Amino acid sequence: MQMETWYFVDSGHCTPAMNMALDEALMNWHRNGDIPPVLRFYGWEPAGLSVGYFQKVKGKIDLEGVQKHGYELVRRQTGGRAVLHDNELTYSVIVSENHPDMPDSVKEAYLVLSKGLLEGFTNLGIQAEFAVPEGKLDVAGSAVCFEEPSWYELIVEGKKAAGSAQTRKKGIILQHGSIPIDVDDVKLFDMFIYKNERIKERARKAFGDKAVAINQIVDQPVTFEDTKKAFKNGFEKGLGIKLEPLKLTEAQWNEVRKIAEERYDTDEWNYAR
Repeated sequence: MQMETWYFVDSGHCTPAMNMALDEALMNWHRNGDIPPVLRFYGWEPAGLSVGYFQKVKGKIDLEGVQKHGYELVRRQTGGRAVLHDNELTYSVIVSENHPDMPDSVKEAYLVLSKGLLEGFTNLGIQAEFAVPEGKLDVAGSAVCFEEPSWYELIVEGKKAAGSAQTRKKGIILQHGSIPIDVDDVKLFDMFIYKNERIKERARKAFGDKAVAINQIVDQPVTFEDTKKAFKNGFEKGLGIKLEPLKLTEAQWNEVRKIAEERYDTDEWNYAR
């Protein structure tokens, strides 16, 4: 049986605004029939704090903390809570809702697409499994994404190892997510507002019991390139696809820059809530 060919975009490290703009552009191009489904890998330069589409910034995000560390805030198209994107591999999958392998249910589509993540961890010698939450953890009101796994996110020894979010717009599914290679939890918790330092420190210490990065669980530290290779092969196996590299043209990059300038670089978009 012949495997379906998807495009693979390795866009390197881009600004937070450009990263979100490229995901949107890829959705547009796939919707218009210009490209097949896409898997994209990327990093962040500078590091960024992405907030969920519906998430409030005022009173939740410490903007002085974001600025102090030289990070940039950007609002995602997808929902969920804030994620600090620093030393990590970020992935996005763009595919039509009408694709024969895509379930109607968001939850079940998570399961299909996250099989690529599961295989990627396996390639790094990490035994991960899908989260099937029986109840909510006691993190009500938290703005931090990695404090709680959602359905079919990847966990290792009960700790969240990859976080994903999904949206569907005009017939196209976008699922993107964060695969932390290393985590600096001191910097992470500088991004959020707490009533006092004692509560902030307590939350930071509890975080270690809820989330884990790749280099905390492998025998030999891995690099961004090692992680990229493992998860590229993982998505090919997990989704049963063949990946063909796509190099964007200058015209396509210009289109991405325009989206970034008009949306993801603007205060109107990023601080709308």
